Order: sequence, then structure tokens, then C-alpha cells
Amino acid sequence: MKISLMIAAAFSVGMVAFAEDKPKEKPMSGPLQFKMKDIEEKEVDLAQYKGKVVLFVNVASQCGYTKQYKTLQELYEKFEKEGLVVVGVPANEFGSQEPGTNAEISKFCKTTYKVGFPMMAKVVVKGEDKTPLYKFLTEKETNPKFAGEIGWNFEKFLIGRNGEVVGRYKSSVDPMSDAMLEAVKKELAAK
Repeated sequence: MKISLMIAAAFSVGMVAFAEDKPKEKPMSGPLQFKMKDIEEKEVDLAQYKGKVVLFVNVASQCGYTKQYKTLQELYEKFEKEGLVVVGVPANEFGSQEPGTNAEISKFCKTTYKVGFPMMAKVVVKGEDKTPLYKFLTEKETNPKFAGEIGWNFEKFLIGRNGEVVGRYKSSVDPMSDAMLEAVKKELAAK
């Protein structure tokens, strides 16, 4: 009886040691850890973009920068095959320039600018009620290099293939500007 108890104890200790030796999978962190709803209200797991270069842009239909939808689409088409994903995130915090419903925003984007990149459902990107993605992107604790509240529509956050925020661009930086193209190409080249 003692021998079988000793064997059982040794076996259970061995199992514990074996379980501890097994590498633990780190919980995902970074901006791609979140789930959101797309413009059609379907859940989107941003983790699907892991390994790609992602450009998050808070967008609006009635803004002086709204014409950037055109150059965002150009950027997306130019580099999609190389691994770039542009993600439009409608928000209405700046001058109430995105008053439409998700259906109205979707129709506007498709008919006016032929937008083919992923569009999320309208969310809050500034203030106390901001969506978790934008909380992550703008808070010092989670994004110390690029923290700070969104200043206006069409601010851009560039996420590298490693899932980390590698750049932040003001509204005035056009998606097809030299600065933006250079940054996107650099991140696409990183494997």
C-alpha cells in the first residue's frame, strides 16, 4: 500500500512539474486583442489581422477631411496584396460630422468613394465612453509612445506586423502622402 501511494505521489508531482514546464500562452495584448462590430453589426475579431499591417482611422462623412476616403481606398488597393488592412472607424465626437446610422454611413462610403476596406460600426473614440480599442490607442498606460486624445476626424494609427502601434498621424496627413507611404512600406517590409 505504501509503495503504491509513493508511486501515486511521485506520479502526481511529475505531472505537476510537466504541466509547469509547458510554456504558457501569453494573453494577447495590443490593439488587435479587441472585438468590435462591423458596419453591418457583425462581430469582428481584430486578431484576424495579426501579422498584417493595419491602419485604424476614425472617419466621418461630413468633414473637411472626408475626401480622404478616396486616398484611404487608394492606399488599401495599392498594398492590400502585400498585407495592408485599412480599418475605418466612424465616430461622431468632432463637430457631429458623422450623424448617420451604420446603414447610411455604409451607403455613403460605397456610393461616394467606392470604399472596399473594412468599416466598423459607429463608436465613441474620445471621452469617458470611448470604445476599448480607442481607449487602448490613446491612453498612456497602454500606448505610451502615441498616447493622447483624438484631436479630430481622420486621425490614423499604424499597427506593425508585430501587432504594436508604430505610428500616429494627424488628420491633415493624407493617406497617400510621402510620409504615410514610407511608413506603410517600411512596416510591410518587416517580416
